[in-house]
Amino acid sequence: MPIDSKVLELLALPGGVSPVTALFISLAAAVTSFISALAGVGGGTILLGLMSTLLPAPALIPVHGVVQLGSNFFRSILLLNQAKLSILMPFALGSAIGSSISGVIFLQIPPWLIQYGIAGFIIWSVYARVPSLGRGHIIIAGSVSGFLTMLFGATGPFVGGFIRTFNLAPASHVATQAMLMTLQHLLKIIVFGILGFSFAPYLPLILMMLVGGFAGTLAGRAALFKIDQEKFRSIVKVVLVLLAARLLWIATSSVLF
Repeated sequence: MPIDSKVLELLALPGGVSPVTALFISLAAAVTSFISALAGVGGGTILLGLMSTLLPAPALIPVHGVVQLGSNFFRSILLLNQAKLSILMPFALGSAIGSSISGVIFLQIPPWLIQYGIAGFIIWSVYARVPSLGRGHIIIAGSVSGFLTMLFGATGPFVGGFIRTFNLAPASHVATQAMLMTLQHLLKIIVFGILGFSFAPYLPLILMMLVGGFAGTLAGRAALFKIDQEKFRSIVKVVLVLLAARLLWIATSSVLF
């Protein structure tokens, strides 16, 4: 029985994306979701870097946002009882403010300046003695990260550094970050939709990556509860410093070369 042409159209990959490329990106989504579920940070940034060499530039951050929404949503549901829910509302308010502002001016700010800012915050959060954050600071953190997510795409290191100041247990840290990132990616997708980006051509690729991300999340969740707190915090620190160094190199290279 012949397949309806509309079904074939829905299953077709966007221009410039081969089946091999789609499979590679889907496997990358699985591996990086595993990393995020295990360490709480890093997977989204790694995935963004891989996607940046394979997808058209205008589609990179919107498509990455949808996939990260799915990955973080799965993770937050699986670990919901571990999340620090008191952070959600003030962070949501801040994210809405930041995303709205960034949606208007995101094309006018040099990417290297944003990268320097995030790298500096990450290093500060790892090595400085960070004071306890009040409700007002949570709103500020949500606003800044909501603003940056439209420009940079993967603000997991920023949000991870912020959550680290609460000194949560490993599972609680991962669950809380997944919850906040789910909210932030959802807001970003809404803003991109308002700005006119069409997600429909990328739907088959997005679905493949979501499946990979879910599989990686399940594997990472199983491994998460086998890690002690001290080892977990060491992993987070190393990942954050490496990401900060990478951001500094990218930003410096873009300015000098």
